[in-house]
Amino acid sequence: MLEIKIPEFGESIQEAQVSQWLKKEGDWVERDEAIVELETEKASQEILAPQSGVLTKIVVAEGEFVNIGALIAHFDETATGGGAGETGNTTAATAGGTAVASPAPPSTASPVTAAQSVMPAAERMLHEYQISADVVSATGPGGRLLKEDVIGYVESKGLQPRLPGESRTTAQVSGSASVIATPPAFPTPPTSAPFVGAPGADRSVTKKPMSMMRRTIASRLVQAQQTAALLTTFNEIDMKPVMELRSRYKDQFQQKHGVKLGFMSFFAKACVEGLRRFPAINAYVDGNEVYYHNYFDIGVAIGGGKGLVVPVLRNVERMSFADVERQIYNYAIAAKDNKIKPADLEGGTFTISNGGVYGSLLSTPIVNPPQSGILGLHAIQDRPIAVNGEAVVRPMMYIALTYDHRIVDGREGVQFLKTIKEVLEEPARLFLEV
Repeated sequence: MLEIKIPEFGESIQEAQVSQWLKKEGDWVERDEAIVELETEKASQEILAPQSGVLTKIVVAEGEFVNIGALIAHFDETATGGGAGETGNTTAATAGGTAVASPAPPSTASPVTAAQSVMPAAERMLHEYQISADVVSATGPGGRLLKEDVIGYVESKGLQPRLPGESRTTAQVSGSASVIATPPAFPTPPTSAPFVGAPGADRSVTKKPMSMMRRTIASRLVQAQQTAALLTTFNEIDMKPVMELRSRYKDQFQQKHGVKLGFMSFFAKACVEGLRRFPAINAYVDGNEVYYHNYFDIGVAIGGGKGLVVPVLRNVERMSFADVERQIYNYAIAAKDNKIKPADLEGGTFTISNGGVYGSLLSTPIVNPPQSGILGLHAIQDRPIAVNGEAVVRPMMYIALTYDHRIVDGREGVQFLKTIKEVLEEPARLFLEV
């Protein structure tokens, strides 16, 4: 009998959260198949089965926090049976260290159709919302249906959990069909009576523990507000030159390098130029000392399966446009599958956050300690501006720089943004270094 324990993730990480069990008690597990997904303060990681066998007992439930080295499950590597595609009908025998197959118990009267690849947390949500697993697209490794997949489906359809006594009708059980709630008929309340909510409406409160990653983000943002003197300044960029250049060469770029030409590579290279001119924005404060980085490791905020992560592009000054776009693409794929490694998130000297992809028009980003600056990008919108005394419509983007006023003067912050604006409105500067 093997013990499944929380592995070490690095010296700075002392605790982890059991995010999601990918197997249930009694499931047959192939060697190197994922058993459980853990979340630390920096990233998510799966624990793989050391041998083929049966997951006999889960010790720590989903959502609980445990220390490094803690026991979370028992695993019987001496069990026999199982195989590809076989799931939880195999249980460990009481003697001899083997597993015997037992017939599945009769199905209860649940309208949820649970597929073999449905994870336990996802299965509970399917049951709660009375949704067939067939209508939800699975994005997990190996075609597994994750809790996040069900959450996305529920939010896209605007579904509500089934209430006691509430009837539901299912339009279809496969394809793009969804479960439709049949609302009860409510009598019209008397005009003299105060409205206190619809009869049977769900007014409950759900309590959930904050994830490890969210706790870390919250702690660092509060730290930034409490320890740094933050100030934000703004400018705007006419994106027409960059958009024309990108449109002209995007097909050749993708054909040659195998990756799309986006806007982030332009901004990353422009930031290198700005940080070279104003090194205090690429520095950090430690007590009464200021440490200036002679390299440019730029963090790029990327939305992932568990939320926003900021992996770091190392030595951007040495990277080509293709290198930047390729690395961002790889990070985006890893973030979607919750495969970002803790080392990918450490050591940035400056950060770029693109709220424009979500429709943000203007914001004041918060620096990521101990960094001293963060550049916020926003949505590109056609707006009228004055060019040579005439009003013209151009694709404009607001940009924002939040910086630590302890070591960065307002003049430097304004001129940094002006540098970004000048470089992107004349992209040739990126290649001529003027």
